[in-house]
Amino acid sequence: MHITRPTRPSRRLALLGATAAVGLAVTAVTLPGEADAAARHQARPTIVLEHGAFADAASWDGVVKRLQLAGYPVVAAANPLRGPAYDAAYLRSVVDRIDGPVVLVGHSYGGTVISQAAAGLEDKVKALVYIAAFLPDAGESSLGLTGKFPGSTLGQAIESVNYTLPDGSQGADVYITTDKFHQQFAADVPADKARLMATGQRPIAAAALEEKSTQAAWKTIPSWSLVTTADLNIPVAAQRFMSHRAHAHTTEIDASHAVSVSRPGAVTRIVEQAARTVR
Repeated sequence: MHITRPTRPSRRLALLGATAAVGLAVTAVTLPGEADAAARHQARPTIVLEHGAFADAASWDGVVKRLQLAGYPVVAAANPLRGPAYDAAYLRSVVDRIDGPVVLVGHSYGGTVISQAAAGLEDKVKALVYIAAFLPDAGESSLGLTGKFPGSTLGQAIESVNYTLPDGSQGADVYITTDKFHQQFAADVPADKARLMATGQRPIAAAALEEKSTQAAWKTIPSWSLVTTADLNIPVAAQRFMSHRAHAHTTEIDASHAVSVSRPGAVTRIVEQAARTVR
């Protein structure tokens, strides 16, 4: 019986194959200059998150985690909650320290702040995202917009606490009472989490809710809006009215006012929609 044995490649052919493989590997290497250019091409805008009343920067934790995993630089700014003019000036100072394009995201009263802070910054702030938020026009206040439509029960859930200012005058901060916080602000958040949120809530100056906005950046900067249909703070009709007036790219979701906590994935998706338009 004749058996055909496998033929072993010659040493010369093996060397030629190895040389070709090395050549291919070398051509696949990205040079330093090309790597820098690729990094610049893939650079993403910085996402700046502005919380609203009765919350703090931790309310964005689930959103921050998802955005960072997607490769976005993120800043969760502290909102002083003293009034639109004061808070917008503070937020502008945060934006001024950031290199490159910015997407501003505001929750609730944070929408009032980003609307004023971004005015005149069209070269840097490329998109505005409103999450269960106010989109006021000049001359409008958060309290006025809330009362424009039925549906808010916030007035029955808050308490005002007076404090003394350095000059001896009196100020007033507004809180949601602990026993009503879960139902009023975060009905779709687990009860134990809602208790922590109630304990750590940041109060807003009562005067801030009545202070009128002076500028509306949504008139010149593309806007996105996430409307929460189970919201007891800002009536859904008010959210729809403001979003429609601003010609915002609008999505509706069955969620409470604390949607960044209860539905961080949905919030992240709309932020990314806006961020992907930035070139």
